[in-house]
Amino acid sequence: MIFTSQRTEGDRGYGQMADRMVELAAGQPGFLGVESVRGADGFGITVSYWSSEEAITEWKAHMEHKPAQEAGKRVWYADYQLRVAKVERAYGKTPVA
Repeated sequence: MIFTSQRTEGDRGYGQMADRMVELAAGQPGFLGVESVRGADGFGITVSYWSSEEAITEWKAHMEHKPAQEAGKRVWYADYQLRVAKVERAYGKTPVA
């Protein structure tokens, strides 16, 4: 899932909720990982990886995720887009520590 968003001004509980959603998602069946970045202008991109479309559907319907979705629409996001995509392969380079 690719979630792009433009934040509204002020935190209003967003940081705490975002941390909780990552923690909660990590415990869900089918969760594979997440990457997220947000610029100084409030524009952010979060990519979460799931094993199946069914796992995505279950996450969307999770009872603790629902209030976060509603608060996002009402309070935290001026604009957002969600895209569901399938990753066929991935590769890259990891720096040596």
